[in-house]
Amino acid sequence: MTSKTEKLLSLLNGQPVIPVLKIANVADAVPLARALSRGGLRAIEITLRTADALKAIRRVAAEVEEAIVGAGTILDARQFDEAARAGSKFIVSPGITSQLLDAAKDSPVPLLPGAITPGEIMTAREAGLRFLKFFPAEQSGGIASLKAFASPLADVKFCPTGGITAKNAADYLSLPNVICVGGSWVAPDDLIKAGKWDEIEALAREASKLAK
Repeated sequence: MTSKTEKLLSLLNGQPVIPVLKIANVADAVPLARALSRGGLRAIEITLRTADALKAIRRVAAEVEEAIVGAGTILDARQFDEAARAGSKFIVSPGITSQLLDAAKDSPVPLLPGAITPGEIMTAREAGLRFLKFFPAEQSGGIASLKAFASPLADVKFCPTGGITAKNAADYLSLPNVICVGGSWVAPDDLIKAGKWDEIEALAREASKLAK
């Protein structure tokens, strides 16, 4: 397994669920990261789907020492660089491109790219990546597809994201080629907006106990 893959796995450190976060108000970033960390989910993915996403990453990186903040929805090399400079410890992309692979090759920050077809998975594998995001999981065959990949692509592991919920997370985590899952259910938009950090902490604690 490559050093970049090993670094990414060490950052996630056996965490079964990676919270996928869309932060509309940068003031929510620090209390949200603290609540998730208290609940046992230290590694979090802040997606670049809002105007203040990079500011949120900077705040968490600077103020929440216990959190391991990553950036999600990275689409190109410019965003990769911006997210890395903002303090991201890992980078997540919905897909895989040669530009992103080049950016990752020259950076100490590990990349978790999305791949759902055998060709995409093999492209990532040729680049030395053995740990990939499977996105959008439910819409791309879900558990059945991942089971089919387990034998011909036995040395590749996945983090399925997209359509993962508290109800089906354990089924995904039971697969031998799944390391963790990504999900937004641990930090619903309504709880973030209402500042109900205790309730988010409770959801995180429940998710952190999911067996792998």
